[in-house]
Amino acid sequence: MSAPCTPGKPPHLLTLVHTSAALLAGASLLGTLGDGLEERGIALAFGVLVTVGELTRWTGAEGREAAPLGAAGALSYALLGEAGGHPTHHGVLQVGAVVLAASLLGSVPHIARGRPVLDHLARRVLTVGFAAVCFQPLYNQGTFQGWGPGYALLLLAILVLTALCDAVLAAALAHSRTRWPFGPLLRDELRATLGIGSAVCATGAVMALAVAVVGLWALPVFSLPLLLTQMSLRRYAAVRTTYRQTIASLARATEIAGYTPAGHARRVAALSREVGRDLGLSEAELTVLEYAALMHDIGQLSLVDPVPAGATAGLPVEEQRRIALLGGAVVRQTGVPAQVATVVERLADPCPEQPVAARIVRAVNAYEEKARDAGPDGPLKALEELRLGTAGDYAPEVVGSLARVLARDCLTWPVAG
Repeated sequence: MSAPCTPGKPPHLLTLVHTSAALLAGASLLGTLGDGLEERGIALAFGVLVTVGELTRWTGAEGREAAPLGAAGALSYALLGEAGGHPTHHGVLQVGAVVLAASLLGSVPHIARGRPVLDHLARRVLTVGFAAVCFQPLYNQGTFQGWGPGYALLLLAILVLTALCDAVLAAALAHSRTRWPFGPLLRDELRATLGIGSAVCATGAVMALAVAVVGLWALPVFSLPLLLTQMSLRRYAAVRTTYRQTIASLARATEIAGYTPAGHARRVAALSREVGRDLGLSEAELTVLEYAALMHDIGQLSLVDPVPAGATAGLPVEEQRRIALLGGAVVRQTGVPAQVATVVERLADPCPEQPVAARIVRAVNAYEEKARDAGPDGPLKALEELRLGTAGDYAPEVVGSLARVLARDCLTWPVAG
């Protein structure tokens, strides 16, 4: 087993984002303490709203932290110019201080559970600060007086720009922590923004406009639809989790029957997903890849005599193709997307004719089989064998990505179990 990796210094981009957020937070707190809190009732109402939103924060699809109510409340406070027909006088620094204090208070339970909150807080402070800087100084100078319907469009434009900034920050932080390609990460963040992000932007703008007319009574009225949306998303995420667990249970059939070693499908799925990330696959493509990797050996259940240790990479091509086709037929009966069955069926096709997901599963499966029982030097020998096979059996770009993932994450030894 290779020596454990020692953590290096935090990436410069990660340090820059956290430092910028800390400087803005510090300036907001000091400025607010020095000047005093304007319109304390309004600040308290929005602070409570943000706190409740943070308390109900949850891990959404693809592991994203979702706090739509907190985000909408923070953004509406940043874009608040009037309350009940009377001008407000809070500025950029007070917006930052109130949002920071409320976010910290709402994050206490998450911190107690050991969940990371630093990246989330940095994003919240910087994005809300961006929206406040775009709006508050110009509003306080009377720039937007007499704009009419254009005022609402201005709020929406600022919120769209803020959502774009948040997507860039989220992708940058994920890239710094995982070293996955920035472009695909940004693409996935932008796609996610079109979902719940659009509801957050619309609610934030409507809240700011409604509070300006009817006062703070608008906050609970317009918070309810967003809460209901959040509940629906949580149920959808729970269904997806249960669905994945069902597929993982089906994949374990080969292990229970003694056809493959324990944990083989899970290890291949985890490593395949990492390689897919490195190659820039989208979240939807990664889901298909993961499901196919979990079920790639299910065709072995048709064999009378199990393959020793379930190692199909060394079988004749015709036998591999027969197992793959049988596996695809089984997968089609389970109700998973047809793309998953297609990937499983084409695992034994010639490499140039395979879809990307099939190339990945084939290479990762071969690596896991070759390295599993080959001793301390097994991982290096397995990678070398894969490189020698890139002329026809394995895609060179997939083998190269696999080597990068193993070197980056120090996963040079497949862990049994």
